Parts: sequence; structure tokens; C-alpha cells
Amino acid sequence: MYVAVKGGEAAIKAAHELLADRRRGDRALPAISLEQISEQMALAVDRVMSEGALYDRELAALAIKQARGDMIEAIFLLRAYRTTLPRMGYSKLVDTSAMQIHRRISATFKDLPGGQILGPTFDYTHRLLDPSLATDEEVPAPEAVNPSDDQTDEPMPRVSDLIAGEGLMEADSEEPESGCDWDEPGDLTRKPMQFPMSRDLRLQALSRGDEGFLLSLGYSTQRGFGRSHPFAGEIRIGEVDVEVEVPELGFAVSVGRIQVSECQMVNQFKGSKTVPPQFTRGYGLVFGQSERKSMSMALCDRALRAKELEEDILAPAQDEEFVISHADNVQATGFVEHLKLPHYVDFQAELKLVRQMQSEFYESSPQTAEADDTQEAAQ
Repeated sequence: MYVAVKGGEAAIKAAHELLADRRRGDRALPAISLEQISEQMALAVDRVMSEGALYDRELAALAIKQARGDMIEAIFLLRAYRTTLPRMGYSKLVDTSAMQIHRRISATFKDLPGGQILGPTFDYTHRLLDPSLATDEEVPAPEAVNPSDDQTDEPMPRVSDLIAGEGLMEADSEEPESGCDWDEPGDLTRKPMQFPMSRDLRLQALSRGDEGFLLSLGYSTQRGFGRSHPFAGEIRIGEVDVEVEVPELGFAVSVGRIQVSECQMVNQFKGSKTVPPQFTRGYGLVFGQSERKSMSMALCDRALRAKELEEDILAPAQDEEFVISHADNVQATGFVEHLKLPHYVDFQAELKLVRQMQSEFYESSPQTAEADDTQEAAQ
């Protein structure tokens, strides 16, 4: 095994050089820039930032370029870089009610205070390939739409708050008082996971989880594996301020704005001995414009609250350890792809064992004994 690894050093170096060559592609074409990736592949950048747990568009674009468009590899690269960064402190809770809205829809109420804003979405396209995009012609800016029209500063109360105003929705989580554990919130990147998890840690894990995995689990809850009947109470995408407390100043200051996608799912709840029948929440919040991911996260969050709400745990999406342990695509990739590494010694041991077992099988087999008797009689 040592010989194989030592002898492969030159081959590994050549593989890296070949990778760089394939990454560059046809030299007759101009190299793609980070600005092009960030601006023209924005949703891919958003996914890498969300699942890489680091909000930096330039670094996410770099990771996508380095990974040749492999999203999970890019997420891995961004996560690895994230581990090298110092932790300066914690921001205050982000106030999504003050979000500068780019998109805001609700499937529960047609007429909402502030209205519904469609924003940039694939929802109403025909899903037909557009041949015009195959050319290098510049796409003209829409005349009827002002670039600032997809944003609004008009107050838009949450749909869940409107329902809660009638006493039909469970109370939303409130920020704990100063001096409690919230001063140092749980951090999955610094402490190993332990089950059962608090909801804040669970939401962290779901926000970093693989979109495809969470989408499949969310879909399973809709098909009856979780006994939930969700309504998209509200989906909003926009920019929010990130504020940090400055001890020297005695108040919080904004250190920047980030784009996030938030989803509030509304689910039925039959009630319990102490709680009347009411609607319950499933919550999703992710970096960038990642609407599908935030919806999937909200569906899974609600399913994972089964124990808290005294519901029977019957489906995979309700099993906290199953969901959280398998949602992380970086961990899953590492464990699956380690099978490509040399396992020569292990396999030789398995090979020897199977040969021995097969030999013992034939020696003790009645058919083998009968064949031996027949051969002896013939002789």
C-alpha cells in the first residue's frame, strides 16, 4: 500500500495539472471572470454561500470557478476557507420584518398589506429553451420596469403575525432577555452535534443542508410521510441589515447588508391537553435568493417538531438524527468519496475470508458430498 501511494506522487501531480487544463477549457475562448459568475450565475453563487455557511459573493464565485461548476465541491472549498477565519463576535438577531423586499408572495391571503410582489422568478415562465440566449447579443433592459421597482420600503407585516393577531397561530419565538444563553448562541461549527438538538441548532444544520436532500424530505411530508398539510404563509426575499453591538459606543451599528430568503409555512395542529387547536409554524431562512431551499427547510423544520408538539414520529422527515446526520452534503461527499482511496489491504483480507468461506461451503455441501460418492462408485 505504501508503494502504491509513493509511486503515485507523480501521477497525482499530473492529475492536478490536467484538472487545471480542463478547468481553463478552450484557450480560444476568453476565461470566465468572477464578476461574470457572480452576476450571471447568481443563484449558483447563492446556493454555495448558503450551504457553505459564508456570505461572500466573490469567494463563492471563486469556489465555483475552481470547482468547474461542481456545486458540492465549491461548497466544500468555501467551508474549508471558512474554518480559517477568526470569530470576531456575534451579530444581533436579523430583523426580517424590516427587510427591503425584492419578492414577497403568500399562498394564504390574496390581498395583503403592502401587496404581493412577484419579483424575478421562474414561476411564470414556460420552461422552454430560449434560443436567443445562445447568442452573444446584449439583452435590452426592460423599458416598462424601473430597476428600483423590485424593491420597496413600505412596511409589510408578516402573514403569520396577521394570523396570530386572531389567536389562531402559535406564538413566535422571542429574543431571550440579556444574560441568557443567547449571548453565545449554539454553533455547529465549533461543537460536535448531540441529539436531541435545540431548535436553533437544528435550523443551523438545515440552513447548511443539501438543497436536494431537504427538497426530497419536504416532498415526502407532502405525500403523507409526516402528516402535515402545509400552506406557504409567506415567502419573502430581500436585503436585511446585519448589526453588531459595539461596547465602546453602547449601541448597535450596521456592518453591512445581506440578501436572504425567508419562508414561513403554516401547518395545522389539532392541539393537546394544554394547547388549543391552532396553526403552527415551519421556518426557513437561507442566504441569497434560494426560495426552493427556504421552503424545503421550512417543511423539514415543521416535521422535526413532532416530538415538541407531541405528535407520533412515523416518517423519516420526523426523525431528527436521520435528517440532520444525512443533510450535510460535505460530510456525505467525504464519506462516499473516501471509497475511491486505496483499500488494498482491507480488500485482500476480505478476499481471503470469502475464499475460505466458499471453500468451507463446498466441503460441507450435500451436493458436493453426493458428487464425491458418485465419483468413488464409478471408480
